[in-house]
Amino acid sequence: MPSPFPGMNPYLELPLFWSQVHTHLIVAIADYMNPILRPKYRISMEQRVYTDTNNDDNLELVGIPDNIVFSPSSNSSETSSNIAVAPPKVQPLPITIPQPETVKEWYLQVKNVETQEVVTVIEILSPKNKKVGEGRNKYLKKREQVLMSLTHLIEIDLLRKGEVMPMNVDDRIKSDYRIVISRSYNRPKAELYAFNLAQEIPSIPLVLKPEDEAPLIPLQELLHSIYEKGSYDLAINYQKQTLDNLSENEQTWINNLLQEQDLI
Repeated sequence: MPSPFPGMNPYLELPLFWSQVHTHLIVAIADYMNPILRPKYRISMEQRVYTDTNNDDNLELVGIPDNIVFSPSSNSSETSSNIAVAPPKVQPLPITIPQPETVKEWYLQVKNVETQEVVTVIEILSPKNKKVGEGRNKYLKKREQVLMSLTHLIEIDLLRKGEVMPMNVDDRIKSDYRIVISRSYNRPKAELYAFNLAQEIPSIPLVLKPEDEAPLIPLQELLHSIYEKGSYDLAINYQKQTLDNLSENEQTWINNLLQEQDLI
């Protein structure tokens, strides 16, 4: 069954599905573009591995009994009793302790077959890239290295949540999703594809050497194919699984769209 959304399916952004979708999209781009790029270029899947210890949001008290008081007791105004009352026994509280997490992030490199020069890097952002912390810092450092080189950068952001990557954009330009294409010979200028939930994902040029024509990456077509081949219609329960970070108008639009297709 095809995706009910004309553009990005926001349910695919849920943590339950996004890791799979991210990997599927990386593979789909490589599989689609390699026959077009040969024999001069080849897309390779690369992996960035790092340790993330910034899990402070996982350290919290859970299941605290209602009768536990953490503040010191004050003197009672009532007449004190001569009967000695034993203080309550100290009880253990359940907590979680942050532990180092090995993070593996896939991305794509377009290489010149003859020289092995990395011509273009394609990044699909993950939640850790968009959340303040170690994962974002690692990505921004890698991003800066690419932007300081002769390599083109294509940065695809299909996640509504999180911090937007650094860029100088008119404050009036607001969007749910964005794709940035930074051509090495045109920096610091770049191209921004800004689009929203109700819009189709644009096809974007895969920038190569100036003398070579840039073929289009049909992101919408690839994502629809991933949805169908992955049987995500069987995995997503549109009636029970909920989305946050939506405006009232967006929620109404989604409800109407799903009702029209008898999904809720």
